[in-house]
Amino acid sequence: MSLLLDGVSKSVAGKPHIHPTDLEFQSGTMNVLLGPTLAGKTTLMRLMAGLDVPSTGRVFWNGEDVTGLRVQDRKVAMVYQQFINYPSMTVYENIASPLKLLNMGAGDIDRAVQDVAELMKLTPMLQRKPLELSGGQQQRCALARALVKNAGLVLLDEPLANLDYKLREELRVEIPKIFEKSGAIFVYATTEPEEALLLGGNTATMWEGRITQFGPTPSVYRQPNNATTARVFSDPPMNFLRVKKTGNTLSFGDGQTTPAVKQLAAVPDGQYLAGFRPNHVELYRHVDGAMEFDTKLTVTEITGSETFVHLDHHGEPWVGLIHGVQDLKIGQDLKVFLDSDHAYIFREDGELVAPAPYAEAA
Repeated sequence: MSLLLDGVSKSVAGKPHIHPTDLEFQSGTMNVLLGPTLAGKTTLMRLMAGLDVPSTGRVFWNGEDVTGLRVQDRKVAMVYQQFINYPSMTVYENIASPLKLLNMGAGDIDRAVQDVAELMKLTPMLQRKPLELSGGQQQRCALARALVKNAGLVLLDEPLANLDYKLREELRVEIPKIFEKSGAIFVYATTEPEEALLLGGNTATMWEGRITQFGPTPSVYRQPNNATTARVFSDPPMNFLRVKKTGNTLSFGDGQTTPAVKQLAAVPDGQYLAGFRPNHVELYRHVDGAMEFDTKLTVTEITGSETFVHLDHHGEPWVGLIHGVQDLKIGQDLKVFLDSDHAYIFREDGELVAPAPYAEAA
């Protein structure tokens, strides 16, 4: 099985929601659409499903042009963040409903329903009505109804967002296993880079209706091909500062210099942007030669085992993710440290020139 988008775009009232897009997904793959709210993830999935018709381009399923084919005539299942169940039916009947439409035998339906209910931890609730369930249980019911169809294309639009933390973590581990066994094509939309990394497979990063990069998830994370992809695949977004390459030296914002070694040595002289992820900001010099920057603390967010520090670096907003609970005062001057091995180098137009040396070695 394969799904091919060939130059697909979508405009509404003359405003582009999806710019011309080429994508191809293969059988048995997990494919993540990663991007912020309003990046175009749901719109793109609706085009894949046949719920919307593209303004330009064509959609192919197994080599057949299905651009104008109704969603009812496609072998597709879709689950939204906002769960949809039939309130008058029991959980069992909700899950079984798509199989009855396929005229499956009662015994086959029962086996399929029992298997997916066990996976979704719904077995004790099969005779309840959806309104008797918690929000998380209702979403699991909607997810089970999609999985039981054995559809060739399964579209999941932030399906775990309403679940409790423990169940969400369990399903993030289980879902790729389910998908691999089914042989279907799965497309999973999320705003969370961590979720994309946990799901694995392939990731397409999206920004303002455009695919900025598509490939194996670890590769897209470690070697973003432009600054936009790096921002999308970092939570909080990647920090940036200007850097100048002269000979064998990189000169950073606060007069800090570091040797241009490894792949950085081949970068032509000129002005660039250096990008570094929040988890590589340090409050102490842990590595000899780490660069020191003067900042002002604007906000702190304590998450329990970690602290987000929001910084003002000469008018540029930075965010650092620091391990532990930090006793810091808003407005205080704060020195932070960065190991140049964690710095990505981008051209001023955003194109990647050299990945961080640590990422190249990972």
